[in-house]
Amino acid sequence: MSHPLFQPAQAGQAEVLAASSEVSEHQPLIITLFGLFVVATLVITVWAGRQTKDAADFYAGGRQFTGFQNGLAISGDYMSAASFLGIAGAIALFGYDGFLYSIGFLVAWLVALLLVAEPLRNSGRYTMGDVLAYRMRQRPVRTAAGASTIVVSIFYLLAQMAGAGVLVALLLGITTDAGKIGIVALVGVLMIVYVTIGGMKGTTWVQMVKAVLLIGGTVLITFLILLKFGFNISDLLGAAAENSGQGAAFLEPGLKYGVTPTSKLDFISLGIALVLGTAGLPHILIRFYTVPTAKAARKSVNWAIGIIGAFYLMTIVLGFGAAALLSSDEIKASNKAGNTAAPLAALEIGGGGDSTGGAILLAVISAVAFATILAVVAGLTLASSSSFAHDIYANVIRKGQASEKEEVRAARWATVFIGIVSIALGALARDLNVAGLVALAFAVAASANLPTILYSLFWKRFTTQGALWSIYGGLASSVLLVLFSPVVSGKETSMFPKVDFHWFPLDNPGLISIPLGFLLGWLGTILSKEKPDEGKYAELEVRSLTGTGAH
Repeated sequence: MSHPLFQPAQAGQAEVLAASSEVSEHQPLIITLFGLFVVATLVITVWAGRQTKDAADFYAGGRQFTGFQNGLAISGDYMSAASFLGIAGAIALFGYDGFLYSIGFLVAWLVALLLVAEPLRNSGRYTMGDVLAYRMRQRPVRTAAGASTIVVSIFYLLAQMAGAGVLVALLLGITTDAGKIGIVALVGVLMIVYVTIGGMKGTTWVQMVKAVLLIGGTVLITFLILLKFGFNISDLLGAAAENSGQGAAFLEPGLKYGVTPTSKLDFISLGIALVLGTAGLPHILIRFYTVPTAKAARKSVNWAIGIIGAFYLMTIVLGFGAAALLSSDEIKASNKAGNTAAPLAALEIGGGGDSTGGAILLAVISAVAFATILAVVAGLTLASSSSFAHDIYANVIRKGQASEKEEVRAARWATVFIGIVSIALGALARDLNVAGLVALAFAVAASANLPTILYSLFWKRFTTQGALWSIYGGLASSVLLVLFSPVVSGKETSMFPKVDFHWFPLDNPGLISIPLGFLLGWLGTILSKEKPDEGKYAELEVRSLTGTGAH
């Protein structure tokens, strides 16, 4: 099935994206919807900025959000471009194997709920570093926690920037690399504005608005796709399998992760990273500090699981619906990683590129996706800038002597720097599948942060050396393996497709780096001559379980 939005992919071209004259006629509508969202969120940000009076407001929103509000904001933080664009694209191109992303992202919340949410909320103040440094030597542990937070956040930001580039390029018919880089830069600038002005309050309200819009838009497209197939899931899956050109194999395991022994190992690595990564993601962890009590933290995670679970069920319809309505060549012609499958499905289900209905649906869904990206990048930037200001600047550089005003000012400057770095790296990653990029962030988080968090909370003997070995060892190993993996070089779909310096065969490093992070934390502790402070551990245990003395 072909419509005017596409031109066939030409030999030797990395990507072909041609906007049709019909869609171009509706660009004023598209630009208006984008503009309305940006203006609305900026108004919210400015309003929230006026309510931000101290560090508690900037970092934790004054701890004034209810369990439901925080659950909605967590959902907004978690349902990123990877969820909406990347997973739908992966399902549209790889069928069953693409759907595995949805399963991994959802199951991961059980680890966060059962092991991390409540004790972390009770034990820390603003950042992950507060928990890790509670019974360790402050300066080295806070430095390590800050470095890890920034690296994980930047990996995650790559995915959002890549999603923004392909999405707006699709809508506006931008085909040049310079144009797409300009879009990435625009997202970065908006992200900096949201965080520097609004802090946690502004970011949280933007995420709540975005979550409502995303769920509403997804429900609409899911309903229309199911309506087209008479609400018969079997007919939908059958049409997707037939149209994919893969037949029954499209609905069976193995299309992406079962072809070779290496790809099977890659699947195991991906699964481990997705399931364990959420509990180590800094921008998710700091959300637990925005509620007044541990009970509210648990409630917010319960709400998040329900909202996110419903969303991931709908991504199945989005992905298989895109496969049923569009050929894989058409999807790849727009973006070779499949990131535009969901907006293109909206265009097709609305009547195609030559219809007003199609253009309206495309504009609405793309505006929602853009809202998703802006909200998530704001949350990520806030997490990394907060960690720099609170952990590194205030407690390491200024040795606890910085005032709250100085600390918040440092966070704002850190936001600008992190935004610039993210723009530069996002421009390089614009052709990679955003779900795959986010999976890398999960692997880094699970390798560096999760072992240290769990050991700190639950192992009495854990020492500063163990914390440093697990953070730096997990961080270095995961980043090193990514740099020398097919994600960066050696394949047509790599970040640098024209060179090949990869020696690590897997796309995701989790299979190696996550066990190594746990092992190094244990080994560093066993070999340490430092005597653990059992009194501090007892205080931390009581505090983490009861909330006594929290904040």
